[in-house]
Amino acid sequence: QVQLVESGGGLMQAGGSLILSCAASGNIVSINAMGWYRQAAGKQRELVAVIRNTGSTNYVDSVKGRSTISRDNAKNTVSLQMNGLKPEDTAVYYCYAEGIRTVSSYVTGYWGKGTLVTVSS
Repeated sequence: QVQLVESGGGLMQAGGSLILSCAASGNIVSINAMGWYRQAAGKQRELVAVIRNTGSTNYVDSVKGRSTISRDNAKNTVSLQMNGLKPEDTAVYYCYAEGIRTVSSYVTGYWGKGTLVTVSS
């Protein structure tokens, strides 16, 4: 069974930095894309950043230039570093994996349980 476990959330200061990490497990052979979404209170979930197995990346405009997403394909992990944190970055951050091939199945997509990031001013 596929699992995604996130770490790295918590209470942050505006202007600071954080690193969110996510590890996928479950007899995984390959993952097409891994990324981070976030959902602030009262708002829709939005894509923050995604990285594909080719290494190509996309970022939401609000984090471009101050965030870096990276992955380790061998370890099935993805990390998101965000600098210059702003109060508007406050949200629950969810790890997402798309196109997961395991030794016995194919999973279209899978979500982590989320980790809360609170940025105080």
